[in-house]
Amino acid sequence: MSRTTNRADGDIVRDFLSVANLLEEPQLAQLYSYLAREGEVTVQNAIKDLELAQGTAYSYVNRLVDAGVVNVTDDEQPRRYTAREIDLTVTTAADDREYTITPALIDSVGRRETNADIDTYIDRHGVAGLATALTYAVARERGEVTHRLMAEDLDISPLAAEMILQALRPVVHEHYDIEEAGAGLDKLDIDDGDTIDDA
Repeated sequence: MSRTTNRADGDIVRDFLSVANLLEEPQLAQLYSYLAREGEVTVQNAIKDLELAQGTAYSYVNRLVDAGVVNVTDDEQPRRYTAREIDLTVTTAADDREYTITPALIDSVGRRETNADIDTYIDRHGVAGLATALTYAVARERGEVTHRLMAEDLDISPLAAEMILQALRPVVHEHYDIEEAGAGLDKLDIDDGDTIDDA
């Protein structure tokens, strides 16, 4: 569901409102992320894997289909569903910052109910702040930044930066190919001063 210039304004508004619903309801975001990650699945798969009540699962899947972010791929019973890719760029009014709503961001929001660090970060910094933190989390896993640099850039405490980076680490590894892009921090050869020189 990429925003393109040849789409009608009504379609773009509908896409935005659909995505806004995902960002406001963590359980919908969690279900969307599951469908995006797993490919074609049935509602029964979602019930089992996400431990959802049957009525809730069917209600949520129907809402996602009605919103246009999930497609029915097989009309035969049991129906199979797949998520449409979302790639929508939003500019915030407060500071003219742009952020892109992607499946990884929606997955992050979906984890807010089960991860107190993500929940607290969204409460304090909003979804736009979480999108920025996700960008730093990807860069950190690639060995490009540290939590201290993030803290300095965003004017937050180093502890807050470290906590959100750790909370987002599983999301980054599910949605990004870190190995091909560069070494993660655990792969970097860092001299911590505890080694003895063999000279």
